[in-house]
Formats: sequence, C-alpha cells, structure tokens
Amino acid sequence: MAKQPEDWLDDIPAPQDEDEDDEIIWVSKSEIKRDAEIRKKLGAELVKLSKNELERIPLDPQLLESIELAQKIKREGRRRQLQFIGKLLRVRDVEPITEALDKLKNRHNQQVVVLHKLEDLRVRLVEGDDNVMEEVVALFPHTDRQQLRTLVRNAKKERESNKPPKAFRQLFQFLKELSETA
Repeated sequence: MAKQPEDWLDDIPAPQDEDEDDEIIWVSKSEIKRDAEIRKKLGAELVKLSKNELERIPLDPQLLESIELAQKIKREGRRRQLQFIGKLLRVRDVEPITEALDKLKNRHNQQVVVLHKLEDLRVRLVEGDDNVMEEVVALFPHTDRQQLRTLVRNAKKERESNKPPKAFRQLFQFLKELSETA
C-alpha cells in the first residue's frame, strides 16, 4: 500500500516533553549588535580615563593592557583597538565596571556642584553682603576671619579700579581650601 500524503506526518517523531529549565532564549541579531555597540561605547569611555581613574575601576590585566594600548594609538589603529576592547567586554560581566564608572562620574558632578557653590559665595562676598561673611564662618568654623576680610577687601578694590582679578582668584582658592579641610 502506497503512503498517502497525510501519512508523512506519522514518520515525524513526537516532540519530547522539555523541562522549563531547558527553554532556549532566542536573541535577535539586532539585539546582539546593539549590545556590542553598547560595549564598544563603554570601552571608548574607559579609554578616555586617566591612569588614576582606571585604577579605581575593576579591570582584569588583559583589558587594562588593551585600554592602555588604545590610549597610545592614533587614528585607524585606535578604532580597531576599540573594537577589540568591545569584544573583550562582551565576554565579561560589565556591571561592576559600569557601577565604578558611574561612581567616578558622580563624584565629578558633585565636585562641580561644590565649586559652583563656592563661586556663588565669592561673588556674594565681593558684592558686599555682610551676612555672607557669617555664613562662611558658619560653614567653615576654622576660618581665619581676618584673612577672609582682607581678601574680600582686596577683591572689591580690584573690581572698582578695573584691575586684573588676582585677589578675586585668591579669594576663591581660600574658599576652596576651606571646603577641602572641612
């Protein structure tokens, strides 16, 4: 008896019951490319860091060596080295690296905010607001009041006579040193 066209289904083995643990996760080619691009950008960020900043990030020796090499290379060779760093990052857990990089960036942002506040204090001091002097002393109890008054007075004189802002800069440095020792 010849097989009927519908009988070909009988030759296919019945599917086996698969455990849920053996479930295969399909990843699209586009998703793989996006992930590779993200890793490459992370590598480029790492290459831009200084040696001191790189020491604060948990990198294995091979990756650190590749980053240091990329910092020395120019043009096309650098692009290829960045590709290689991205490839190295694809096979590593990048979460600790990104966390350390975020902390590094956040600290920089905090420093910028502090400098802006000090700049505001300096401007308000030179404009002649007497309450600001007390505010500075309250913020930094170990302030040398006499030196602060002298710097403010010199900065005011400079501004009135249109001289270069030497005392103005000294006042900022004085405030910055106070904030660093606080």
